[in-house]
Amino acid sequence: MEEPATREFEMSLSDGASDDDMPLTLPTEGSHSGSIRKGCDPFAQTQRSKLQHRRARINQQINKEMLMRAGAENLFRATTNNKVRETVALELSFVNSNLQLLKEELEELNSNMEVYQTDSEAVNVPMIPLGLKETKEVDFTVSIQDFICEHYGEDSSLYDKEIKELMELRQAMRTPSRNQAGLELLMEYYNQLYYLDQRFFPPHRNLGVHFHWYDSLTGVPSCQRALAFEKGSVLFNIGALYTQIGARQDRSATAGIDRAIDAFQRAAGAFNYLKENFSNAPSLDMSGPSLCMLVRLMIAQVQECVFERVTLTTQDIHFTSQLSLAQEAARVSDVYLLVQQTMTQPLMKDYVPFSWASMVQVKSEHFRALSHYYTAVALCDHMSPVASAEEKEQHEEEAEKAFLQFYVSTPLGPSLSQVLQDPEKRRKLGKAHLRRAVIRHEEAMRVHGLCKILRKMDILQDVLSLTHKRSLDKYSELDREDDFDETAEAPEIQSQTHQKPDITPTNFSTVQVTDIFQRLGPLSVFCARARWGPVRLICLQRREGGLGLTLRGDSPVLVAGVIPGGCAAEAGLREGDYIVAVDGQDCKWAKHGEVVNMLKSCSESGVELSVVTLHSHDTQVCERRAIMLSNCGDKENARQRLLGATKGQSSASLLNWNRKKKREGSSVTKRLGSTFSLSFGSIRDAEDMY
Repeated sequence: MEEPATREFEMSLSDGASDDDMPLTLPTEGSHSGSIRKGCDPFAQTQRSKLQHRRARINQQINKEMLMRAGAENLFRATTNNKVRETVALELSFVNSNLQLLKEELEELNSNMEVYQTDSEAVNVPMIPLGLKETKEVDFTVSIQDFICEHYGEDSSLYDKEIKELMELRQAMRTPSRNQAGLELLMEYYNQLYYLDQRFFPPHRNLGVHFHWYDSLTGVPSCQRALAFEKGSVLFNIGALYTQIGARQDRSATAGIDRAIDAFQRAAGAFNYLKENFSNAPSLDMSGPSLCMLVRLMIAQVQECVFERVTLTTQDIHFTSQLSLAQEAARVSDVYLLVQQTMTQPLMKDYVPFSWASMVQVKSEHFRALSHYYTAVALCDHMSPVASAEEKEQHEEEAEKAFLQFYVSTPLGPSLSQVLQDPEKRRKLGKAHLRRAVIRHEEAMRVHGLCKILRKMDILQDVLSLTHKRSLDKYSELDREDDFDETAEAPEIQSQTHQKPDITPTNFSTVQVTDIFQRLGPLSVFCARARWGPVRLICLQRREGGLGLTLRGDSPVLVAGVIPGGCAAEAGLREGDYIVAVDGQDCKWAKHGEVVNMLKSCSESGVELSVVTLHSHDTQVCERRAIMLSNCGDKENARQRLLGATKGQSSASLLNWNRKKKREGSSVTKRLGSTFSLSFGSIRDAEDMY
C-alpha cells in the first residue's frame, strides 16, 4: 500500500551530467571515513540540469494534484448531500484533467533523448537513456540520535559528525555526475545502507524515517519506511546512470562503441539484479514487468552497438562479409522486435512513453531494411572477389556454404547454388531484397512521422532519409526496362551475431566503504538486532591469584569465565560480559592483547571496567534467524554476507520493501551466540586466565 508523499521538494535536482556540470565537493572535515565523493551543482545551467529542474517541478505538481484528488474522493464518499457531491465531482474532473496534462508533459521530458546523446558529429541512431529517479531530502538526525540513546545507551551528541557525514553523502547521491565518479558515489551510498540497516533498523520496531521517491517515468510519488525501498531506488539509479553513460559515447570509433557496450551491459545487470532480488515494489518503474522490459531494451542497444562495430571493422567487401553484416542487422531487428512486444504487454502499454515504443519500432524496421540492403549488395556487387583460379574456387565454396545457411527456410524456385552461379538470378534476388528494404525503410519513416518527439530529432531523420535514399538508388541501378516479371518475394534472413550480449552483474565490491558509525562497535555485537543490558561499571583490584577472570576473542573481548570467589566474581563480573572500556578508554575494537596489557598495567587502586551483557533469549532468536539465513540461497544475502565477512560482521536481508510483510533473514554471526551455545570446556585452548 503506497503512502502519498506529503512534503515538498526543498531543492531542484540535476540528474547527472558530463564535463559541463559543475562539481560540488562534499565537506568532510575530520570525518573518520573521509569520503571525497562529489555530487553535481544542482543549479548548474546545463541542458541536463534544466531538464531535471523541469522534471522536479512537474513531480511536485503531480504530488499536489494527487493529494487534492485523494481529499476530494474521500469527501465524495463521505457526503450524502447531492449538491456537494456534484461540486466535488466537477472538481475531480478538473484535477484528473490537470493530472493527465502533467503526465503528458513529464512523458515529453522523459522522451527528450537528445539531451543525453553524444556531441559527436557522426550520424548514428540515437540510444534510449533513462532519467534518474528523484527523491526528497531525508533527515536522519533525530531518529538516529534517539536510537543511539535508547538502544546503545550512549550520548548521541558524540556522533553528530557521523550523522552529518551520512546526510552529506545522501545529499550528494541525489546529483551524481554522469561518469565513473557518479557511479562510485551511488555505489558508496548503496553499500553504506547495509551498515545503516544493521545499526539502526531493528526487526521489532520502526525507526520512523520515511523515504520518498518518484517514479522515473510517471512522476507518481511513493513513500515507505523500509530501507529496502531506499536501496532499490539507488540501485535503479545506478542502472539509469549507466544508460546515460552509454548514450553519451562517441560511437564513430570502436573504443567508444566498446564503452557503450560495457555501459549498457552493466545497466542490464543492475536492472536484472533488482528484478531478481527485490520484491513488492511500490512504484511501477521497479516492478517485474518494467525491469524485464528495461533489461531487454539494454540488450537490444548492446546488439545495435555490436552491429555498428562490425560495420566499422569490416574492411573487405567480399560476399561473405556482406552476408555477415546482413545477419547482424537482422539480429538487431529481432531483439528490438522482442522489446516492442514487451512494451505492448497490458501493464506496460500505457506506462512506457509513446516515443520509446515508437523508437523501438523504428529501429526494428530500420535494421530489418539494412539486412535486406546488405544482402542485395552481396548478391549484386561481389561476384568474384579474387583473381587466381585456385583462390576463386576456394572463395566460391565458402560463399556457397555461407549462402546455404543464410535464409530461415529454403526459398522456392532455383536452388541457391544455381542462383550463385547465374548473374541474372543474383540480380533478380538482389532486387527482391532491395524491394523489401525500401518497404521497411518507408515503414520506419512512417512510424517516425507519427511521433511528435521523434520528429524533432534531426539526427534520426537524417539516418532514416540517407539509408532510404541509398536503397532507392541501388534499386534504380538494378531495375531494367525489360523486367516484365513480377519481382519475387525475398526470403526471410536468418539472424546471427558474432558477439552475444552479456548481462554484466554490478560489482559493488569495487567501491570499498567504511561503516560511518563504526565507533559504536563491531556489528557482531553492537547491531540493531542484538539486545543487551545497560553498561555496568566493574571495579577490580588485583590479588595474589590475579583478577580471577578468563578472556577470549577480539573486538570486543569476551569474559569467557569467572572464578568463583575471585576478585572479578565479587565485583559482579559475569560470564558472557563484553568489555567495552577499561578505565574510561574505549576498547570495543581492541584486540585481546591490548585489553590484557591494559589490565596488567593497572595501578594499585585497581582498574575500572565498563561491560555489557547480551540477553540470552534475544541471542537465541538471532541464532535461529542466522540458521534460517544460512539455508536460504538468496543472492542478495550472499553478497551482504560477503560484504561483512572481512570485518566479521553480520548480514541482513533488504530484499523486501513491503512494510506490512514480516522481515526475515536478519542475523548475527555465530560469535554472538557462542557465549550461550558453546561450552567453555571445548574451547579452553582459545582462552587465557588473568
